[in-house]
Amino acid sequence: MLIETRPATDPEIAALVVAQQRELRDADGGLDGQVTVVHTDVRYLAAVVGGRAVGCGGLQALDADTGELKRMYVRPAYRGRGIARQLLVALEELAFQQGHRTVCLETGTYLPAAIGLYRSSGYEPIPVYGEYVDNPYSVCFAKRLPVAA
Repeated sequence: MLIETRPATDPEIAALVVAQQRELRDADGGLDGQVTVVHTDVRYLAAVVGGRAVGCGGLQALDADTGELKRMYVRPAYRGRGIARQLLVALEELAFQQGHRTVCLETGTYLPAAIGLYRSSGYEPIPVYGEYVDNPYSVCFAKRLPVAA
């Protein structure tokens, strides 16, 4: 597997984001009313297997100290292989390189596997923030990144 940077406009990233949003709507029964938004200010990483992007995740700066993980997704046929965990580590490294001290994220209460991944990777629950405040299915997490020596 290869993890590489891709632009937000990359067709494979766009297809993964659409698949992620469709799966989220199916998982929550369409209750959260999410709309697919293309964030052009997100730096995307793609997990590539056999020349095909099978997973993605993005990093968006909230401020100088904080980056937010966006659109973490691995196609169902590729789950259980550690791809999401490797993407998460690569996104944390990208955040560190961009000078962020903290990485935060939002996920849904109806996604226990995602919550398990984040908790087992050192993310701690935080209060729901920003655009997620009014969504009763949102849960948010944050992780302090190591300080450079």
